[in-house]
Amino acid sequence: MNCDLLLQGGRVLVTPDRWISADIAISQGQIVAIVPNVSTTSESAIPDTIASSASSPSSPTVASNSEVDGTGAGIAAQQILDVTGKLISPPFVESHIHLDSALTAGEPRWNQSGTLFEGIEIWRDRKRNLSLEDVKQRAIATLKQQAMQGVLFVRSHADVSEPSLTALQALLEVREAVKDWMTLQVVAFPQDGIYGSPGNEALLEEALKQGADGVGGIPHYELTREDGVRSIQRIFELAEQYDRWIDIHCDEIDDDQSRFLEVVSACALRREMGDRVAASHTTAFGSYNNAYAFKLLGFLQRSRINFIANPLINITLQGRTDSYPKRRGVTRVKELWQAGLNVSLGHDCVQDPWYSLGTGNMLDVAMMAIHVCQMTGTAEIDACYNMVTWNGAKTLGVADQYGIAIGQPANLLVLDAGDRYDALRRRATVQTVISQGRILAETPPSHPVWRGQN
Repeated sequence: MNCDLLLQGGRVLVTPDRWISADIAISQGQIVAIVPNVSTTSESAIPDTIASSASSPSSPTVASNSEVDGTGAGIAAQQILDVTGKLISPPFVESHIHLDSALTAGEPRWNQSGTLFEGIEIWRDRKRNLSLEDVKQRAIATLKQQAMQGVLFVRSHADVSEPSLTALQALLEVREAVKDWMTLQVVAFPQDGIYGSPGNEALLEEALKQGADGVGGIPHYELTREDGVRSIQRIFELAEQYDRWIDIHCDEIDDDQSRFLEVVSACALRREMGDRVAASHTTAFGSYNNAYAFKLLGFLQRSRINFIANPLINITLQGRTDSYPKRRGVTRVKELWQAGLNVSLGHDCVQDPWYSLGTGNMLDVAMMAIHVCQMTGTAEIDACYNMVTWNGAKTLGVADQYGIAIGQPANLLVLDAGDRYDALRRRATVQTVISQGRILAETPPSHPVWRGQN
């Protein structure tokens, strides 16, 4: 067998709960062979042969030892990477970010209160000076920063509350500019509410006509509860009319009476759209009384919508009006996961009016989830890693093109770590990023040297 690139000796994550020691052959942008080593060990038993099925990424495939020598002998490669003992993972998935506001921290002023609502006011001032080149330059710089850290799938929201739709148009151009190395989805997001200002509803629909991939909303920021419910209903109507998926900023507030999640769930259930619907943030869910939360959880299991938590930002913005005890400000990630619902994680903000920190590193996001959601059991730690990989792919609706399997696009990472726990504990360096079969980025891991006395 001839191939373009051969990765030798890696510890390959082939499913969300299993790894194998194997070589990976890549040719013409696809994975053409995965050859398990004879001495393979894993987190669970590995069958001798798994039939190839490129259309079933949920069941990643490996070449059997009868097809190719278990050590990778017989494979000729133009380039060989020795990744012995390194973790080979599917790429990270950024389920929720705002690229139009990224890298604007301090412009025109800093968010001194640290609240969501001061951030909205600052952004309202900043976006008056948006230009296509301004947004494109910052967005591409952020995407490159993310890609260097292993992110190859991104869902970004674009504010469509200003008449020129500059942010949207810029991100649509960015989507085209990066398509050879990054999958970017753009959500039409009415930051000021669909009914918060005259013309916003028409702007939202125009954004879909111009090519936005999904339709968003912010019902808890509408002027009244009734407007919030009406906005959700309108979002579902537009999604069906234009055949788009839905991603709603939902109940991103500490108010335990903000209960738009039940409306989103009911609409998804009645229209049978659950797998095409995502509820982002849902931080009020963490403030609901347990009796209501338990009832709601049952409805959510019926509707099967996706959830996106943003622990870095939620733990920062929420609870600002509390004295003590302070609420954690994050949705019930552990309980949603335990209920079998799909939960993924987002960075949300990178140096903008809502969050002045951040690098786009999804290991940081998962590490914060481990802490704030108290998911420190071994299965829970692995689950948090899965929330920035496989779960994110499901949220974005790209599971059919995601994962390490024969016939799949060769999108994968080599981390300077032995397993998921090690990668998260140390926020391990993403040593090599391979996008569509080509090496996109390389970062040599640091090797500190002790010079002191024993």
